[in-house]
Amino acid sequence: MWDPTTYLRFGDERSRPFHDLVARIPAERPRAVVDLGCGPGQLTATLAQRWPTSRVLGLDSSPEMIDRAAALGTPVDFAVADLRDWHPTGDEDVVVSNAALQWVPGHQELLRRWAGELPSGAWLAMQVPGNFAAPSHRALREVADQPAWRAGIAPLLRADPVDDPADYAALLTAAGCAVDAWETTYVHLLPARPAAAHPVLTWMEGTALRPVRAALDAAGWSAFRAELGVRLTAAYPVRQGQVYFPFRRVFVVARTGDHAQENP
Repeated sequence: MWDPTTYLRFGDERSRPFHDLVARIPAERPRAVVDLGCGPGQLTATLAQRWPTSRVLGLDSSPEMIDRAAALGTPVDFAVADLRDWHPTGDEDVVVSNAALQWVPGHQELLRRWAGELPSGAWLAMQVPGNFAAPSHRALREVADQPAWRAGIAPLLRADPVDDPADYAALLTAAGCAVDAWETTYVHLLPARPAAAHPVLTWMEGTALRPVRAALDAAGWSAFRAELGVRLTAAYPVRQGQVYFPFRRVFVVARTGDHAQENP
């Protein structure tokens, strides 16, 4: 279960990659725009502002996220759906997936399929976190590999579920697209508050720790969280009242070609 409030604790930091991604989509008047893995909907609403004449649809597998999005009162249609089951209907000129595909094993095949099913000249834009080798995730895997949690938690964590920009570029070029792929490392300055949890731990509670929390009872979660907090404090020390948190992200913007329909 996703908790929209927890996810939005660092809303400004989480939204910046989305805006950087969408800024590289030069579409002028797309007929329909789809946000796959739209989360709580605030960012999807900006797509309706960017393209006010377009039909905008946001899809997410979490009912909690969609409830939050629908309550915004924006001119966007939101619906619960698994992005693995989504197929273009023929008028989607822009498809965006922001920080969602890392949760989908084999999402490379989805990208290949979407590139083949979208109309010619459509834009397919995605962003995924590329920080799975960072100290935060190494600490998470180390704690999960301790005897108390190895059997139940370690299998929930994949070492690196995303590809490098060059791999995505090669995949989508082979699918008939023109591709712009890049990576950016943001350095988030997270405030450290007295008597509060380490800010990187708080950040991870909104995303990477979600399956861990769901698998543990209250006592197990408290113990796991405390152990991880110790390691994160060592890996990300507080300096000048804040923690410097580098976060790598991978971006791809692809435009389908005239023969994209021949490459399903």
